[in-house]
Amino acid sequence: MATLEDKILGNKLQNYCSSSEDDGSEDESRSGDEERNTPQTSLQTAEPPPINSWNGSTSNTGPKGVLEDWRRFKQLEAENRAELAKERIALAKKLTLSVKTDREEAKVKEHQDLEDELNELIDEDFLMQYQRQRMQELMAQLQKTPKFGHVLTLNNQDEFLNTIDKEDPKVTVIIHIYDNKTVACSTMNGCLDVLASEYPSYKFCRILADITGLSRHFRVEGVPAILVYKGGQIIGNFVSLANELGNDFYATDMERFLIEYGILPEK
Repeated sequence: MATLEDKILGNKLQNYCSSSEDDGSEDESRSGDEERNTPQTSLQTAEPPPINSWNGSTSNTGPKGVLEDWRRFKQLEAENRAELAKERIALAKKLTLSVKTDREEAKVKEHQDLEDELNELIDEDFLMQYQRQRMQELMAQLQKTPKFGHVLTLNNQDEFLNTIDKEDPKVTVIIHIYDNKTVACSTMNGCLDVLASEYPSYKFCRILADITGLSRHFRVEGVPAILVYKGGQIIGNFVSLANELGNDFYATDMERFLIEYGILPEK
């Protein structure tokens, strides 16, 4: 009877009888008996190739070869799955980094625009050009600003009103309301003469209390008084300054007072 190994190797046994042949004669039976008693020396067996030496194809179609093929197939399948997983992870990361919403894109563009503008500002030639342009603008503004340099005397109410309402809105108007009989008023007039020359862009004026039409009580108790206007609006109202400064004070005292209240700029 043929073994499984015999079938795998494909060798035909010497005592194999075909079912398609006749039962045969006694001579054939005797011959068969003699062949069974003769030692089989011509049968050759072939060893299957080692399991780990598979190179992608095999001539061994037996269980061992099939098993090795199956193992190799599963190995390649696992490696392929691992490689695909790596590619999917890499692709996901790339998409995560590259895909942005419209708002994010707008922020990125705004940030880039700011960087470009900053780079322009940092450029030395641009800075020099900007400095020259700014100096020209400041010089033009200074030239347009009216200059005074002395105290103007207002002779009537119309001049008083025009000085307030019709002056350049950039000009600060400082008006001294005084009385000739008050010592502190005379001192104030002298101080304002000094300050007018030191602050020529400020308009210093004076007017007698009697011309303004103010009450007698104000003409006596309220002077010297300083009214400050800018753009037609009053921004400072200081009365009875003799109580604050006394009758004998200096231009520096009056200057410090106006700086303290934000009327004059700090030097």
